[in-house]
Amino acid sequence: MTGERVTGAASLIKSLEHAGADVVFGLPGGAILPTYDPLMDAETLRHILVRHEQGAGHAASGYAHATGKVGVCMATSGPGATNLITAIADAQMDSIPMVAITGQVGSVFIGTDAFQEADIVGMTMPVTKHNFLVKDPAEIPTVIKQAFEIASTGRPGAVLVDVTKDAQQGITEFVWPDDVSLPGYHPVTEPPVKDVRAAAELIMASDRPAFLVGGGVIRSRASEQVRELVDLMDAPITTTLMGRGALPDSHPHHLGMPGMHGTVAAVSALQRADLIIAVGARFDDRVTGRLDSFAPRAKVIHIDIDPAEIDKNRHADVALIGDAGASATALTAELRERIEREGARDLGDWWQLLDMLRETYPLGWTATEDGHTAPQKVISRIGELSGPESIFVSGVGQHQMWSSQFIHYERPNSWINSGGLGTMGYSVPAAMGAKVGAPDRTVWAIDGDGCFQMTNQELATCVINDIPIKVAVINNSSLGMVRQWQNLFYERRYSHTDLNTGHGTRRVPDFVKLADAYGAVGLRCERDEDIDATIQQAMEINDRPVLIDFQVSADAMVWPMVPSGVSNDEIQIAQGMSPEWERDI
Repeated sequence: MTGERVTGAASLIKSLEHAGADVVFGLPGGAILPTYDPLMDAETLRHILVRHEQGAGHAASGYAHATGKVGVCMATSGPGATNLITAIADAQMDSIPMVAITGQVGSVFIGTDAFQEADIVGMTMPVTKHNFLVKDPAEIPTVIKQAFEIASTGRPGAVLVDVTKDAQQGITEFVWPDDVSLPGYHPVTEPPVKDVRAAAELIMASDRPAFLVGGGVIRSRASEQVRELVDLMDAPITTTLMGRGALPDSHPHHLGMPGMHGTVAAVSALQRADLIIAVGARFDDRVTGRLDSFAPRAKVIHIDIDPAEIDKNRHADVALIGDAGASATALTAELRERIEREGARDLGDWWQLLDMLRETYPLGWTATEDGHTAPQKVISRIGELSGPESIFVSGVGQHQMWSSQFIHYERPNSWINSGGLGTMGYSVPAAMGAKVGAPDRTVWAIDGDGCFQMTNQELATCVINDIPIKVAVINNSSLGMVRQWQNLFYERRYSHTDLNTGHGTRRVPDFVKLADAYGAVGLRCERDEDIDATIQQAMEINDRPVLIDFQVSADAMVWPMVPSGVSNDEIQIAQGMSPEWERDI
């Protein structure tokens, strides 16, 4: 089959269009410059020029988070490519479908330490699902199709395509392949029947089952199927940080988020369960606490599309390897037949305990002693006033935890954050990408004053490209989560955590002036009584980005908390205060 004679660069652009990409976040440079020339004439591919390559990667991630489609970013060789590594690692850790395209020096220069040469394939091999080095322009369409297939199927992840400059400049025939051949890559979607039956047997024998719902449910678009299984079992739900929104917070069985900063009810449910049904969750340390003390009496049904996750951290008594939706559907059908024959389990005593825990230990906060605004109140009001149809994108730290705790998530893809890697600077560029992918939704970047200063240059990208995100800087003038740990574990020795961004005569920088310099709207809120009015003012501005500098207390801390490296049974609801476990049991 013959096709149009084009350069490799033109073939790359055509391949992206055929693969279904509609936007690329990127920054040009010498080794990728041949591709930027035909990109200018692309008919269906929008390019958004970022101010830093890391911003391109996080924007592609936010776009993928919000849409479920593959996010695409592009950079040049050497420092351009290495600036993408953090964003690539971030996407891979959180199972985000992303294709990163980088230019590379000419084939003959590889290995010579040529100008702006870096072995980006070697550097990213540990943090990608797969990567390619393309030296032949004829391979470009096949490689791009393979990259999109690998990134978006099975457990989604990041794929790197590194294309040499001579491959971009060479002449080839553009032929889009009808199918894709990936020997050895065969993601399993349907779980074996025998495993489904074994899982159903464990459920039918359980008196204290609990669901651990992770981000895999969102990636696989399996919320409805999992909810049907939950309703059939009448069992409690916990949703991990990456799983927030997979099932609505308003569901009567929802106990909240488990783990280091989870609710008492969610943490206790897993610790006291006799069966955990983990769906698209990986038993990471922030959920389990000290692993050998996690859920000591529980058997585990682990549903995951990635076989490598099975038995990695916690032994699975039954593993359903397959798509979360297909697995939940199969298990629901099997369980329904057994319930019709044998009757449902009575979970009344289990629910009596859990209801008591969530009524006794609800999430909340106390008034600050220094008179400054409580950051939890700010974030709660943003969630209430903006509503569940909005998208909330956080940075990393205290504001991330408060956003996961005090905003109610009623649908998938409404909560976007950097969970696995915990990347400061994620919020603004990811919110930008989310807004590009979902232009009709209100998108809030909820950021800390430390995180914001790492990537705030992407406000320029938002202004120039008419991407009207709303940025709430939760400004406690410090690296908040580090300061909290210094408070709790380092005798309040606040070593190098004061950022001087507020609460005094110095504001370095002044965020309102910074927003104005970028062409955005800058607002400041320093009093509780102004919170709602300031948020409403930001909600009414939709022709450009808005930034609100919320001056909040530096002493506010995230509670509940399980200190790192201890059992989840040692959860604290405030400093020096633990639940009365003996009475609760």
